Amino acid sequence: MAGDRESIGIIAGGGKFPLMAADSARKQGFHVVAVAHQGDTDPALADVTDKITWVKLGQLGKIIRVFKEEGVRKALMAGSISKSRMFGRAMPDLKGIALISRLAILHDDGILRAVASEFAKEGIEIVSSTHYLPELIAPKGCLTKKRPDKAQEEDIRLGWKVAKELGRLDVGQCVVIRNRTVLALEAIDGTNETIARGGNIAGKKAVVIKVSKPDQDLRFDVPSVGLETVEVMSRVRASVLAVEAGKTLLFDRQEMIEYADKAGISIVCY
Repeated sequence: MAGDRESIGIIAGGGKFPLMAADSARKQGFHVVAVAHQGDTDPALADVTDKITWVKLGQLGKIIRVFKEEGVRKALMAGSISKSRMFGRAMPDLKGIALISRLAILHDDGILRAVASEFAKEGIEIVSSTHYLPELIAPKGCLTKKRPDKAQEEDIRLGWKVAKELGRLDVGQCVVIRNRTVLALEAIDGTNETIARGGNIAGKKAVVIKVSKPDQDLRFDVPSVGLETVEVMSRVRASVLAVEAGKTLLFDRQEMIEYADKAGISIVCY
């Protein structure tokens, strides 16, 4: 507690989401305590938090110590961590090393659930990253003037099945399709690179599908798209973006839709 305000913790990665979550929580009257990751988190997060501490990837013990000192009993994970950094600049502390050593497979969900369990042992509950910003959740329906045609809808159906299987294996969440042919699957390179790879192979009219994992834990790793997504699609002349309604974050929604309309891109939420 800070005075009479309840403390909320934010474990911040990259992108706009940590700033949006912190700003919203603060406006709702919370004392916002952020732990930011060096090399990933936007320094501007300091402007919308009451306390910020910088850590290196893997310093689990330090994060827990900061939260306990600030009276944090609930925390959320917001923003992305560059997966490639896990093989380079990660510098886990003793608690982080102990956790990693107990994991048989270093899959995203396995790591994050184990981290959440460690916080729970210390009396800190990890809550949904969308808890303070429900307006970011994708609604059902077509968001753009242009709708997918029949052939594109067939590509979406195929891509949806493939993306769900990819998610079940905890590999990625994005698939690029054209003419019922899989052109690219998301792996460690991330969504934008997947779109670029698949779009370059397609030449034009690629269909991009991004879905949640079959057993998606909304406390972390919620799929997200935004203005940057459709900008990448435009560069490779992709034509359709399909995402999962109710389980996808839409950043810069209005700007994204306006850009898509000008570029002739369909955005549809199923």
